[in-house]
Parts: sequence; structure tokens; C-alpha cells
Amino acid sequence: MKKTTLLIILLFINALWVYAQHPRLQQKTYPKQYFRAPLDLAPQAAGSFGELRANHFHSGTDYRTNQREGYPVYAAADGYISRARVQIGGGGNALYIDHPNGYTSVYMHLQRFNDKITAFVKSKQYEEKRFDVDFPLTALAIPVKKGEIIAYSGSTGAVAGPHVHFELRDTKTEHPINAQLFGLTIPDQIPPIISGITVYRFGNQAYSEETPREHLQVVGSKGQYRLTSTKAITINGITGFGIVTIDQNSASANRNGVYAIELSLDGTPIYAAVWESYSFDNSRAINAHIDYATYILHNRRVQKSFVEPGNQLEIYQKLVNNGLININDGKIHEVTYHVSDVMGNTSRLSFTVQNNPNYTIDEPVNQASTFFPYNKDNVFTNEQVRVTIPKGNLYSDLQFKYAQGQLAKNGYSYIHHIHNRMVPIHQGYTLAIKADRLPVRLQNKALLVSTLGGSQGGIYKDGYISTTARSLGSFYIAVDTVAPIIRSLNLTANKNMASFNRINFKISDNLSGIQSFNGFIDDQWVLMGYDPKTASIWHVFEKELAKGKHHFKLIVKDWKDNERTFEADFLR
Repeated sequence: MKKTTLLIILLFINALWVYAQHPRLQQKTYPKQYFRAPLDLAPQAAGSFGELRANHFHSGTDYRTNQREGYPVYAAADGYISRARVQIGGGGNALYIDHPNGYTSVYMHLQRFNDKITAFVKSKQYEEKRFDVDFPLTALAIPVKKGEIIAYSGSTGAVAGPHVHFELRDTKTEHPINAQLFGLTIPDQIPPIISGITVYRFGNQAYSEETPREHLQVVGSKGQYRLTSTKAITINGITGFGIVTIDQNSASANRNGVYAIELSLDGTPIYAAVWESYSFDNSRAINAHIDYATYILHNRRVQKSFVEPGNQLEIYQKLVNNGLININDGKIHEVTYHVSDVMGNTSRLSFTVQNNPNYTIDEPVNQASTFFPYNKDNVFTNEQVRVTIPKGNLYSDLQFKYAQGQLAKNGYSYIHHIHNRMVPIHQGYTLAIKADRLPVRLQNKALLVSTLGGSQGGIYKDGYISTTARSLGSFYIAVDTVAPIIRSLNLTANKNMASFNRINFKISDNLSGIQSFNGFIDDQWVLMGYDPKTASIWHVFEKELAKGKHHFKLIVKDWKDNERTFEADFLR
């Protein structure tokens, strides 16, 4: 018994020592007892704040719901519904509650709202004659109390399964904040997992997709990691590092994001990334935080431990030379990573580096056609293309390359290689391709298409098809003359629908995508629900619909104004 007690005390002291050595990096303090969890289930996280997602950081906690829908969702604190949203994709059915302490709680992917909120939302949908709505409410419209049922859990929007996405935001700035800092914690006694690092040897050039990389394997567990080789890493000149790491908690097996990554050189911090809060305006700069080229080529997210000059993310602290090192002596130096989760569990990885002035770096040969500074507006034009990248869209200087490819099969232009897809763009740039091979009759049906598939949108203007693209790559002109497809699942001509509570369809489009859908019963607009991930569209019959014969019509239009109509009489 004494031995057991002693062991527990030692483990507790050890845990305190680790935390004391690496305290949680945090800029502000937050109220710990003010908010409650949105569900009455044991907290399990399918996703964490700051977790790496495609083109963005995850902005909340995803509460698991046992793969089921319909659990009551509760207001986290007193306040009022300040915003209601029905989104096609994204957060699906979502609610926002403003609280008197200056924070806003957010609830997404809801199956349905409570009756009062549903009435407000439905009224707005009929007023705007559209399914997707997003509107503010006054403080007097729908006040709520802490613990009041505001909705029910679901899987609406862009989700893989049922859960509740929950956020806490600063009401004034709308910046999301890590909800676990408010005391809404997920049980976690597991330190982050480190699975590899990458060495970036810059030589005399700026960082690019062609910067020489060396990926090194890591071994270890339970917070202690090392490289498979104990030999010092040879460097020469400016060098950066990156790390592959994830976190797991004690309540589920999901691979979540970490809270902080700290890098030090000989015991002095030179870089820290901390997921306490950030701005939605810069979330897409996740593509500058990670090694985007490695992600595109190998689907591996290496988190760079240096900051590119055009990266405006607010998550970085303790920066010395933006996290880069440049050692000129021949001594052996120690580099150390500390990776922690929001509960303070910390993993450590140390290795050594040594400068060798005779070490040759295989620097890429510059074959660029144009130099694009990251901090200026940049334009490239020739007889066939126009590329305009506004200031603020590049994270580093770019040796821009252009090449014209072969004529596109089933297209109306040559394929144009706009640099390559391994360099990220922050928001967007203008791409215009000459439409001299496009028949006049197809000008209003033309758009730009990536060789990887998928419409980039576009309109005809002054002899070009122009669009705002969000990625570099290879593009050509195509046309969309095919109307969307409508497939009825339960309605046929003159069918008796008295035993059905809704009409169900599947809709799809071949290229430009669904622009709009409108349903009518007896020439009166009716609300159609839509779920793009299942291509499902439906109408729930209103109680006010009279018995007897009715006429239903569904009109679906794509982004090139190709339109298809389904019509049928039915009995009710």
C-alpha cells in the first residue's frame, strides 16, 4: 500500500515537473466556470481547435454523438440568438449566441432547431425564397438561458458523420478561441505523438517548393522521442525545420491537433506556434504553415517551424530570425522540440546539428520566366494568358514559371501551365485565357477547367474567359451546355402522396455545379431542402396544403444557366 502511494506521489510530482518546465503558452485568461458543454454526453472530441484541415485550421471542438443524431443541444450560457444560418455544405444548420461577457458561442451541423428558432428561420427562407439563409437577430428576438435546448444534434453541412461543432469566439473580433481554455476540457493524459521531422536547406535562395528537403524518421513514445540516427545533422547556411505531429486524448482514438509547437536552439527559444486563437481572415494561411508541396505530393502535413515573410498568421511567438538558423562555427549545437496539448501533456525531441562549410546543397536551377515579389502586385501576360496576383497572396517571393501545353482534348484552348500546384495562394488571383478558338455561340457557356478536374468558373469578357482562381496549376477553356439531372425518388405522375410527408429527389450537374433550385406547388414557391454531399433535395409537405389534386414543379439551374424542369401532378 505504501509503495503504491509513493508511486502515485512520484508520478504526480513528475507530471508537475514537466508542466513547470514547459508551462502552457497563453496570452490571455478566460472565465473557467461561465460556460457549459453543449451536450449532456461524456465529452469526446472527434476534432480539436487548431487541427489541420484542408485550407483552414479547425475553429472549434467537434463533440462526438455516438454516431447518432437527435441529442438535445444546450445553450452554453445566458444570452440571445444573434445569428441563424442554414448553409449548403459548410456548417449546415448553425446558431450563434451572444453572451453578456463578450463572447459568442457557435453550434454547427445541427439536425434541426427548436420550434421558436425554426419558425424564425423558415419565415426568412420563404421571405428570401431560398433554402440557404444567413441573418442576424436582435437581442429581444430570441433570448436564451444557460442549459436551454436550442437545437438537436445532426450531420448537416460538410461532415463525415454526426457530431456537434462547438466554438467560442470573441464577439467583437469574431476570432475563435480554444474552448478548452474556458474549462470545457476533454479528458487527456496522453502527450502528443511525433512521427518525423524535415530539414530544409535554403542555401542562398528563398524558400520555395524546390527548397532541398530531407525527411528524417523518429522513434519513441510517451513523450520521449529521438531520431533514428544519433549522428549530428550536417548543415551549411540558412536552415529550417519542420515536424510531423498529432495529438490524441484519453476519450477517443481520433488524431487531433496539438496546442503548441516550440523549437529552441541550445536552450534558447527561436519559434513557437500556439493555437490559443486566430483570425478567420488568415486561416487559409495554414498552407504557409505547413509544407504545402509535401502535402500535395505525399499527403503528409509537415508543420514548418519557420515563418515565411508573407504569412500573416497570429499564432506565432518567440520568433528569432523567423525560426531559421544560420550557424557558422563547426561546433555541435542542440535543437529541441517541445510539443504540447492544451492540457499540458508535453513531448520532447532533441537532436544535434553541425555546420560544414564544405557541405554542398543541391540548389534548384532558376528557370523562371518572371520574378514575383511576395509583397507587391504581380502581373504576367502574353498573347494567350493574363495572370494577376494581388499583393498579399504570396507567402514568399516566387520565381514564376509559365508554359503552354498541347491543345486540350474536348476543350477550346491550349492547356496553360500557370507555375505549378505546389505553391499555395492565400485568397485568389485573376486568370484569363484567350478565347480565340471558342465559337461565338458558346461564349456564355464557357469556363475554365483544371486538368485535375473541376470547374474554376469564369465569364467571357473582351475575348478572354476570366475567373478568380484559388490555386496555381494547369487550366484550359471548356464549355458546359448540359442541364442538371433531376431524378425523382418517390413522385410520379398522378401519384397519391397522402401517405408521404415529403417529396424526394436526387440532383447533379456535370461540370459547372448547381447554382439554384426552386420548387413550386400550384405555382406557389415552396421550400426545398438540399444536401450536396448526398445530392439529395426534398420538400416537406406543409400542414396547410389542402386535400385534392396539386401540381408540383422543380427547376434546377447550373452556373452556366443550363436549366432542367421536373413537373408532375399528385394527389394529397
